[in-house]
Amino acid sequence: MDTRNDGVIVTQNLTRRFNKLVAVDGLNLTVHRGEIFGLVGPDGAGKTTTIRMLCAILNPSEGRAWVAGFDTVTAPEQIKRRIGYMAQRFNLYGDLSVTENLDFFADIFQVNRKERRERKERLLQFAGLAEFRQRRAAHLSGGMQKKLALACTLIHQPEIILLDEPTTGVDPVSRREFWDILTELHLQGITILVSTPYMDEAERCSRVGLMHQGKMVVCDTPQRIKELMVGGLLEIRACDLRRAQEAVAHLEGVLEVQTYGDLLHVFVDSVATRQEFLKDALVAANVPVSSIRPVRPRMEEAVISLIRKQMAENGGTGNETR
Repeated sequence: MDTRNDGVIVTQNLTRRFNKLVAVDGLNLTVHRGEIFGLVGPDGAGKTTTIRMLCAILNPSEGRAWVAGFDTVTAPEQIKRRIGYMAQRFNLYGDLSVTENLDFFADIFQVNRKERRERKERLLQFAGLAEFRQRRAAHLSGGMQKKLALACTLIHQPEIILLDEPTTGVDPVSRREFWDILTELHLQGITILVSTPYMDEAERCSRVGLMHQGKMVVCDTPQRIKELMVGGLLEIRACDLRRAQEAVAHLEGVLEVQTYGDLLHVFVDSVATRQEFLKDALVAANVPVSSIRPVRPRMEEAVISLIRKQMAENGGTGNETR
């Protein structure tokens, strides 16, 4: 089956079991050529298992998947020549220099010498590593190691790259630099599938798939996912968040309450009618409030709310807070 007219990555009821654990459960997904597709969801949602099946590292227990038009089970070598895969812990060789690591991966992918020289120089400039070409990988910062890992992933010029939480554990500046590189690759027409725990990164994707307990909860653009939130959002800054939450959680018109550090986010049916109502309730409960104001929902609030809803439908409590 050639799926390239429909999508560069396509899954049909893709399922993977580990003994009695269902890690991925009947996943149906289409990733279009040239888009950045983000996979988000809590730990254990099935994101890594999905990516490993798409890379033809794991075979599905049921269902099928096609990458670049090739079946992941019957044509794994065809797929591996066309993709770049960066695992959560990409195996750079710490005793090798930046250029030696690039040479090593060029050898694996049988990149000839002429093309190798051109690609190495271009990737070193592209990733901002040119002045560090002789430095051992072990002596690079965490962010620079991530950029080197991406450069090694790109040495054979894949048409699709699959990245499993590539920026976990690096500082915010390095994360932004890494995503600037991904955006440039996107503009070059490369298809990118990336899993991420960071909702600000999810906002930069063309579309986002939210996974929970192996299932796809929702798949759409970041803006449309945020628009799934019902009502409006009020942000409350109070000295005692626990008492503030107790005071407002069961009031009429309050749909959901989420805590964020020293802030309380309260979803209400109408901001216009509930803002003063909540303020009066907090005063009556003798809870000092610094501010209460309407704010726009972010991707993070939408994801937490959708997961809570899914858990409630599945019989869970859905009461977890960040």
